[in-house]
Amino acid sequence: MAMKNLYDLPCNIAQTLNIIGDKWTLLILRQIMMGQDTYSKMQQKLEGIPSNLLSNRLKCLEDDGLITSNLYQAHPPRYRYVLTDSGKDLSDVFNSIILWGERNLKKCHRKLIHSECGQKIKMTYYCPECDKNISQDDIIMTEPDKTS
Repeated sequence: MAMKNLYDLPCNIAQTLNIIGDKWTLLILRQIMMGQDTYSKMQQKLEGIPSNLLSNRLKCLEDDGLITSNLYQAHPPRYRYVLTDSGKDLSDVFNSIILWGERNLKKCHRKLIHSECGQKIKMTYYCPECDKNISQDDIIMTEPDKTS
C-alpha cells in the first residue's frame, strides 16, 4: 500500500483530510451510505475507479475505523461493507457538501428536501447549553490546544 502524503498541521480540517481527503474516498463512503455495499456494486456505480484503487481505499477506510467488512461468501471471498458510527457521522459532511453545491455549482445534481413537506432544507447550528439555534456569525473557532 502506498504511503499517504499526510498533513502535519494542528487543524481538524487537515487531520480529517488525512483520513477522507484522498480521491474517490468520499464517493466510496457515499456509495456505502446509499446501500451499494459490495465491491462489485461500488465498482459498477463509480465509473472510472481503478480496481486496485478501490481495494486500497476500502482497506484504508477499514483501518481508519470508518467501515467494517463482513464476509458473506467464502469461495471466492466476498465482503459487504458497513459504515461504523464514525462513518455514519459523515452524513452531516455529505449534506453540507450537497447544500454548498446547490448554492455554488453551475449544474446541481441533487437537492436536500424535507421528506414531510418537500421543501428545501438548510443547515442550522444549535447550542445545547443555551437550547437555541445560533447564526454562523456567533461561532468562534478555538485556537489549537498547545498541551498535546
